[in-house]
Amino acid sequence: MSVLLLMSILIQEVKECAISCMGLVVSTFGDNLDVELPAFAVIAVSPLKIDLSCVLEQVIAELTAFLRKANRPLRQATLGTLNSLIVAYGDKIGSAAYEVIIVELATLISDSDLHMTALALELCCTLMADRSSPVVGLAVRSKVLPQALTLIRSSLLQGQALLALQNFFASLVYSANTSFDALLDSLLLSAKPSPQLGGVAKQALYSIAQCVAVLCLAAGDQQCSSTVKMLTEILKDDSTTNSAKQHLALLCLGEIGRRKDLGSHDHIENIVIESFQSPFEEIKSAASYALGNIAVGNLLKYLPFILDQIDNQQKKQYLLLHSLKEVIVRQSVDKAEFPDSSVEKILNLLFNYCESEEEGVRNVVAECLGKIALIEPTKLVPALKVRTTSPAAFTRATVVIAVKYSIVERPERIDEILYPEIASFLMLIKDHDRHVRRAAVLVLSTFAHNKPNLIKGLLPELLPLLYDQTVIKKELIRTVDLGPFKHIVDDGLELRKAAFECVDTLLDSCLDQVNPSSFIVPHLRSGLDDHYDVKMPCHLILSKLADKCPSAVLAVLDSLVDPLQKTINFKPKQDAVKQEVDRNEDMIRSALRAIASLHRISGGDCSLKFKNLMNEILKSPSLGDKYVSIRNE
Repeated sequence: MSVLLLMSILIQEVKECAISCMGLVVSTFGDNLDVELPAFAVIAVSPLKIDLSCVLEQVIAELTAFLRKANRPLRQATLGTLNSLIVAYGDKIGSAAYEVIIVELATLISDSDLHMTALALELCCTLMADRSSPVVGLAVRSKVLPQALTLIRSSLLQGQALLALQNFFASLVYSANTSFDALLDSLLLSAKPSPQLGGVAKQALYSIAQCVAVLCLAAGDQQCSSTVKMLTEILKDDSTTNSAKQHLALLCLGEIGRRKDLGSHDHIENIVIESFQSPFEEIKSAASYALGNIAVGNLLKYLPFILDQIDNQQKKQYLLLHSLKEVIVRQSVDKAEFPDSSVEKILNLLFNYCESEEEGVRNVVAECLGKIALIEPTKLVPALKVRTTSPAAFTRATVVIAVKYSIVERPERIDEILYPEIASFLMLIKDHDRHVRRAAVLVLSTFAHNKPNLIKGLLPELLPLLYDQTVIKKELIRTVDLGPFKHIVDDGLELRKAAFECVDTLLDSCLDQVNPSSFIVPHLRSGLDDHYDVKMPCHLILSKLADKCPSAVLAVLDSLVDPLQKTINFKPKQDAVKQEVDRNEDMIRSALRAIASLHRISGGDCSLKFKNLMNEILKSPSLGDKYVSIRNE
């Protein structure tokens, strides 16, 4: 008896200590619930199948209440924890609790917080999975669906939130006993302008088309096929004057075709290509997009069709090249290879168009070559290198830009193949043709941004050549006679702008390789007195140098005052249009930001010229107010 009595006393002491401990935990960490909540998620996914039925109802009620809190991390942690609990213990949670959760989720779905929206939609999908209760489906349709249809019209919708929204519509048609036709009509209606919400942004149309495609695939082959037929009928109907309806139909066909082989629909490629004749640019662009994406679903059938059309339809060439680009970009993203028979034909066709007189065509060709290089680097890099010595300047420029499109932030197989050959492309910065030089500058800037380690060894040789591109070259300035007046055209402007923007990027990624003293005078000093398009990046560069290399800036501060003073005191002509006035205001504010950065340098007062400039700014009513506003940003 004495032993049993001792044990009961010990157990009671343990209970009391546990209660005291939990009281201390809650009193100490009560404001950090977002950190502690994942403990329930860990329990829920435990392989031990821990029974939480005794506290589950209270836990769910408390978690649901947390969704109303203003604390964002707490709401995020709550959504994740609820998801884990519902996956593990969903059959033990009552319908009433689900209804309350769904009401709270609806309030979280908005383009003002896309991360939270994605989590809320993912939890909705979890709620609908394997739930036989009609209450859940009804609650989701009445509370969450209207919010989802509002969200889909947002031009901000992208990434994980867009994927979650697509899964939401698929889950609705899968498991919530929701009519496919009703959902499809709701999606298509959301693309129409409304008096309350206005027109629909272009990005929103793409989001709607993607959701339509996912919905069709989730509903099954029969509904998918009937939807494709309905969409093609819209395109075939000559009497249709509603371009918005045709636009959406093309985007939907493209998104469905990318995910499902549409080869069973006779002549769908010809129906789509007929829209190339539309008088509306957005229709032609959508048709090009649709044709390319339909080809992704069945490369063997539709890729040869596109290649043949490019060869034989000169008037449609640009749009067809965009269709080919859609195929190539999608293959590179999915890391999928082309059929062997197609690669050589694609490359021959693209290289033939490198010399096109149309810059738009050359840019599409360059992007296609760059994306193929990601798929077939061993074949493409040598082929591109060979053409750096082509006698045609446009070809040299196109293959260099192709390299730009093959440089992405993530590590790729092409990196180790391209590394030994980088100099062959970047040294074209000293080419005699300005188009080629600008292409080399753009590629250098892309390398500096995405993969600076690949080019650091070349910078001692490249930087002087880059600085040379910032100089105004008189041979690139020409006068065009327009009859009653003459117009001066500066063909070197775009090159100088690109060169300064490249320096700006290098200051972020390769500062240790840059000698600011040799750049500030004369190159930056000259840029500060150049055209509007050149001054803007120069102001950014000056601000960065003032922050990162203050001593180098301080040494030449006097020489920088005059161009800055000239900029902030410039007055547009009295007959200047509003655009010119606004542009000048932007320029003044940009210069004042640079001046504010210079003023923060310790020792700046030693420059009498700069001190006088600051006095002039602060005494001027208009400049002084702008300066104070900028300094307080």
